[in-house]
Amino acid sequence: MRIPPYYRKPEWQRFFSGMAIGAVLSWCVFLYINGVSLEKNAKTIHEQKDEIAELKSDIQIWMDDYAELNKKNQEKLTVQEIKVKIVNDQKYKKYLDTLSIYEIEEETKGQLNMLLAKDLDSVFKSRDLITKVIENKSIKVNDKRYKLKIKSMVIYTSVSIQVEISLD
Repeated sequence: MRIPPYYRKPEWQRFFSGMAIGAVLSWCVFLYINGVSLEKNAKTIHEQKDEIAELKSDIQIWMDDYAELNKKNQEKLTVQEIKVKIVNDQKYKKYLDTLSIYEIEEETKGQLNMLLAKDLDSVFKSRDLITKVIENKSIKVNDKRYKLKIKSMVIYTSVSIQVEISLD
């Protein structure tokens, strides 16, 4: 069996040369389209990298400003309220009624009114003085003298003091 000689017929020669030229042209078109799309994607990636870098620097600036403002606000915090609570008032229930306990708490708050509108740092530094002011004063209620002893003290915008009461 013999393969027919296509190279002698001009129709087949045109067909094969057309296929070769078409393959070369299609390869050129493919390279052009692929190059354009890759260039477009590379440009987009570059723009996004620049935008990300800019946004990261903006975030860092905002975080620095936020930390600085937070620090300034922390320094500006002042005492807004004073709370005094007697924790062992049940022990002296037969000597003290609710009004007497309230009066003792209010008198103690009155001694500490100097702390209102003071910054937290100075109040914290003077906590020993606050303790001495409360514990060295005896309170007279219903012809009996009582001493206060601080059990806990929390200092923030609201100063909370828990005290124990005892007979003097």
